[in-house]
Amino acid sequence: MEANDFAKLLGSDFYAGVPDSLLKPMYNYLIQTYGTDPRHHIIAANEGNCAALAAGYHLATGKVPVVYLQNSGEGNIINPLASLLSEEVYGIPVIFVIGWRGEPGVHDEPQHVFQGKVTLKLLESMDIACSVIGKETTEQEVRAAMEGFREKLSSGKSVAFVVRKGALSNEEKVAYSNAYPLKREEILRCIVEASGDDSIVCTTGKASRELFEIREARGEGHGRDFLTVGSMGHSSSIALGIAVQRPERKIWCIDGDGAALMHMGAMAVIGNVKPKNLIHVIINNEAHESVGGAPTVAGTMDFPKLALACGYERGVSVTDMGRLEEALAEAGKMDVLSLVEVKCAIGARKDLGRPTTTPQENKSSFMRTL
Repeated sequence: MEANDFAKLLGSDFYAGVPDSLLKPMYNYLIQTYGTDPRHHIIAANEGNCAALAAGYHLATGKVPVVYLQNSGEGNIINPLASLLSEEVYGIPVIFVIGWRGEPGVHDEPQHVFQGKVTLKLLESMDIACSVIGKETTEQEVRAAMEGFREKLSSGKSVAFVVRKGALSNEEKVAYSNAYPLKREEILRCIVEASGDDSIVCTTGKASRELFEIREARGEGHGRDFLTVGSMGHSSSIALGIAVQRPERKIWCIDGDGAALMHMGAMAVIGNVKPKNLIHVIINNEAHESVGGAPTVAGTMDFPKLALACGYERGVSVTDMGRLEEALAEAGKMDVLSLVEVKCAIGARKDLGRPTTTPQENKSSFMRTL
């Protein structure tokens, strides 16, 4: 089904979401139609943020909003679903559009498998009626589902469409880019050189995939790296947990701008603890690249100033390789909590692979090395 036809059937003029690769046709359509005009389309920091934005829209207009997300974000919407949107509280109706990663019987990456199994169960537990959309689903079937949902929406209940892989399409493609020269893979190579035998906690997505392949190309093992699969936004907290227990070791956290934004409160906690052995590197390409490249709000904010305000003792931003090498070397020598932001181009190798070890193998190897 074409994304524009699906959107017309939903009948809303406000969307808030966190991009998902399965829903790329939909948010491409929204970018083409609305851009990031906040009256109609907001790419939010996390899924709970989206639910609250949707609530605000409904309170201001009386109309029904749409929230789009990957099923991995269901956990982030449970609190606002139960304590804000629920018909037993404020009764604020929302149409959720959820990408079904890890659908049972469909091959996917390890972090999506369990989430895929419980996707429909979580919605059922939250009393959210849902309709599954696949490649063969027709406009008439979606229209009928919406007709069936209208009574629920009018009574203050939320509903959901769960979207299978390949169910939505969009003829017009959107190319996402920025003007920064550094590529993420060369940034990661620089971090690997600077960190030496130190431990690295790397965020989910392409960064961890590239770090794994860099180690392979160098003929090194993977025991120094914890590759966070899933758990977007939590790598810095994992790194903090390690750093405070192993103060004799230097711990590097490789983060992404979308991940850092998703749970930005972690930076305040890190700044309060002030571990002298933690170096927080945010690779900022101003995009959710691992799920298609839609923009984040990181192009309009200052991570170093934010870090300093949170209590980090050092914060710098770099855009070229020479300054990056200097900034990482300085951070490695100092015994202070540091943040290094690296502005980065959007893009990755088309032949980029995935880790050939399991998460459990990665965990065991990392713990032995640590």
